[in-house]
Amino acid sequence: MSAAVLCTIVIILVCFFLKVPIFISLVTGCAYYFFVTPNAALEILAQRLTSGIESTALLAVPFFVCAGVFMNYCGITSRIMNFCSVLTGRMCGGLAQVNILLSTLMGGLSGSNIADAAMEAKMLVPEMEKAGMSKSFSTVVTAFSSVITPLIPPGICMILYGTMAGVSIGKIFIAGIAIGLLTCVMLMVLTYWISKKRGYTPIRTQAVTGREFWEAFRQAFFPLCLPVIIIGGIRIGIFTPTEAGAVAIIYSVVLGMAYGNLKGKEAFAALKESVITTGSILPIVGAAAILSWILTKEQIPQTLSAMMVSSISNKYLFLIVVNVFLLLVGMFLEGTAATIILVPLLAPIAAQFGIDEIRFAFIYIFNLSIGAISPPMGTLMYVTCGITGCKTKDFLVESVPYFLLFLLELLVITFIPGATTWILDLLY
Repeated sequence: MSAAVLCTIVIILVCFFLKVPIFISLVTGCAYYFFVTPNAALEILAQRLTSGIESTALLAVPFFVCAGVFMNYCGITSRIMNFCSVLTGRMCGGLAQVNILLSTLMGGLSGSNIADAAMEAKMLVPEMEKAGMSKSFSTVVTAFSSVITPLIPPGICMILYGTMAGVSIGKIFIAGIAIGLLTCVMLMVLTYWISKKRGYTPIRTQAVTGREFWEAFRQAFFPLCLPVIIIGGIRIGIFTPTEAGAVAIIYSVVLGMAYGNLKGKEAFAALKESVITTGSILPIVGAAAILSWILTKEQIPQTLSAMMVSSISNKYLFLIVVNVFLLLVGMFLEGTAATIILVPLLAPIAAQFGIDEIRFAFIYIFNLSIGAISPPMGTLMYVTCGITGCKTKDFLVESVPYFLLFLLELLVITFIPGATTWILDLLY
């Protein structure tokens, strides 16, 4: 590795730790490389910055972001929450179970774990506290259930990973259903056990009547159809993942107009939020394309790959090393930046060890999802604690069993290939 590349990486990391915006950090570090390298024209920096986001696959990001925002403005959250209450109301810790199931269903609509966490922290945590659950428990359940969102299609992290690694986004979407449902079930089982032990009662004691179930299902039916349309359309070949994003926008707008909740003011606010959210993601992708060009020019991926293949004897040892590395990275680096920088380096090495590309995709995504709730940089932890007023110390103490559960699931995803690929094997 040349001194110029080493200094570039150091500058970027220092900027990250100083909390300089990711886009500026990447451009600053890369600009240094072009200034000190004689055979690297400065014009390439601007060229790679623009060409890095000129990707049809990346159009899926603003499309799904926009669709998710419109869904939130359509007033569908209360409909889906009512349906979740009907399904889980008789379980111990009823509202906590509603919280988890709501994250799972909303994950197929919003694609943003931070938006999901903020919404549930505002809506459900006060109600959970009224039901006798502690503030820390309610906050932890909200934060950890929001981890499901990037695992359920159309998670933005899936789109970025597929673009960076050259993996079929459609296949990642389909495999994500299995991982998302597995996470949901494991969280509900642990929450049931904790709730039963602490005496957190169900929100209803009587069985749901057929009429109640049908009424709740009828109200939630059309919003719940969106993930089915997306996955079904991609699988049958009606549209690509990018086109599915455009279909999702049209569907959400029609739904909002039909419910009477999406008028001129709401539509403008939704578009504004979509632009702001997209504007925080795509410039980072463009800046990361510059870094990717530098690393490729200096043959860093090839050198790193050869070094790891020669020093690590088998794929299982490689997976252990990658898991530890990604858990540490997730603690200090935001998920989008980590994905854009590390995926082009790690994915080819995993392929050399013969690891299935979809399996490795979810090993990667799940590790960074854990990072989103881990100190010192855990965005989900700070978002939920900031809204609910929970102390970070109390959050960390309460979250220990949930961290252990996620580490167990990480081992399952890592060492049992069928856990991630069974639904693909079934459909393909």
